[in-house]
Amino acid sequence: MRSLAESMQALRAIAASEPVATLAAAFAERGHEFALVGGPVRDALLGRPVTDLDFTTSARPHETREILESLTRSVWDVGRDFGTIAAQLRGESVEITTYRADTYRDDSRKPEVSYGDSIEGDLVRRDFTINALALMLPELRLVDVGTASASGAGGVEDLLAGVIRTPGAAEASFTDDPLRMLRAARFAAQLGFEVSADTQEAMVRLADRLDIVSAERVRDEFVKLLSTDDPISGIRLLVDTGLAERFLPELTALVTTQDDHGRHKDVYEHSLTVLRQAIALEAARGHDPSPDVVLRIAALLHDIGKPATRRFERGGVTFHHHDVVGAKLARRRLRELRFDNDTVKRVSRLVELHLRFFGYSDQQWTDAAVRRYVRDAGGELERLHILTRADVTTRNRRKAERLEHAYDDIERRIGELAEAEELAAVRPELDGARIMAILGIPPGPLVGRAYTYLLELRLDEGPIGAEAAEERLRSWWAEQASAH
Repeated sequence: MRSLAESMQALRAIAASEPVATLAAAFAERGHEFALVGGPVRDALLGRPVTDLDFTTSARPHETREILESLTRSVWDVGRDFGTIAAQLRGESVEITTYRADTYRDDSRKPEVSYGDSIEGDLVRRDFTINALALMLPELRLVDVGTASASGAGGVEDLLAGVIRTPGAAEASFTDDPLRMLRAARFAAQLGFEVSADTQEAMVRLADRLDIVSAERVRDEFVKLLSTDDPISGIRLLVDTGLAERFLPELTALVTTQDDHGRHKDVYEHSLTVLRQAIALEAARGHDPSPDVVLRIAALLHDIGKPATRRFERGGVTFHHHDVVGAKLARRRLRELRFDNDTVKRVSRLVELHLRFFGYSDQQWTDAAVRRYVRDAGGELERLHILTRADVTTRNRRKAERLEHAYDDIERRIGELAEAEELAAVRPELDGARIMAILGIPPGPLVGRAYTYLLELRLDEGPIGAEAAEERLRSWWAEQASAH
């Protein structure tokens, strides 16, 4: 955390900027309290970049709207039921929320909202002391109500100590909004902080409370965690407190699944290592997008098929077909978390293909095998490169170097073949219309079989030209006829 003088200078700069100064003056003129609150204050004090500005006010939503409409024509409701009004002002988008307190009924998936009359009342109901900070504007008064926590420590003190705790009793806070337990894990990873012991204990006791939160909200918080620079500590916290069991039980099942008589890291530790290495490769290779949530989910879940396929054979442990089983499990779990179909498809495909390369290191593939590898990966080829490289966690340096060199070689060959053959768009020389014309058949399954034959021919032998393809197609067709 920067010095207090530097922090206050950063906050003054924000307060003096447009549209903040304009908003502060407008609300003050109408007799309403107005404050910069939460994350922006926290990040300014920590010396982190401040990107989004969150404001809170004593004004009710209709009053906020009236004030904003006096400043700009571009005003809209973000969540009127939650007291949030937005506007475009001086080229900036702003959101302003009325002092509030969110609570859940025991059987509700959505918080109930009631409005408050003081900044202290608003802050004390916020998730963590480090977010229960407000800069009152325009007077530049810092409000810190974190001393209501059991420890007596305020938000500024917890920022200095690198601690995440709730302003009041953790059980009351998590009962009000169970999603805060996932947010604790996310902030721990994002800021490199520790979650206080009493807060962790409450997370354990109330883990099943997460069940009332909608899958969409859980998904969004999980994605935010995975998008941090180093999500590992947050993931560990979710597993250790039992929260992961509530929405991603396949991950916790990895903890007791050993790879090889327990001589290797358990599959859970291996999966975390793969995730860490994938994130590092994401940066080293200049991968786009970054953070790549699809890649990171696939890295974390790539071995979730192992518990279901573990067998003890001839004194060893095997996990035959865990790639295929894992892909099915990933597909089902991501759908339950309401991920979009594209993400589900991409992650499950990566999980299914993550073992494909390892045969290459034992025996160099033919050009046909390389073409099939590229064809099967499709648009996920670059992600598959990263995932496969990240999946090497052996402590045997010689083996690790051999695998690295083997993958360097396959990437080189893919590049050479792609340059020579436009490998990324491998198709037969003859399309469906031409196949029907040559064979004199109507649309139907036979056309598909013929197309598949030509595609396999293209993968095995590379480009052979339309004339040769037609000749081979006629020969294949004759064989089909004689076989029947």
